[in-house]
Amino acid sequence: MTEKVKFELEYLLKTSPKVLENMLCTPSGLSEWFADDVNIKDDIFTFFWDGSEEKARLLSKKPNSKAKFKWIEDEEDGNDCFFEMSFDVDPMTKVVVMTITDFAEEDELEESQMLWEQQIGDLKRILGA
Repeated sequence: MTEKVKFELEYLLKTSPKVLENMLCTPSGLSEWFADDVNIKDDIFTFFWDGSEEKARLLSKKPNSKAKFKWIEDEEDGNDCFFEMSFDVDPMTKVVVMTITDFAEEDELEESQMLWEQQIGDLKRILGA
């Protein structure tokens, strides 16, 4: 088993925390930018992309702050990996600062970061941010 490396990315968004929370924590919001479609049953989210599917458990959700998920595959493999989308409002500029925390294998780190860049680009386009 290859060790995964933790990384963080930060984005500035011109949107409200309430709108962003909907985009990060609900199947309808996530299906607009993160995956082609998203279903939820109990605390398991199923993400669909181009004919494939991945399942993730919602580990925690804090209103107007963050959503933390763990891929079921990592759970089954005993990995301590997760992905978290957290956000806060900068008190000076009133801009929402979103931080992505994720893990990737060292040889897939750049690819994972580029994927997040693309997905956040989609999110910004949808939000008009």
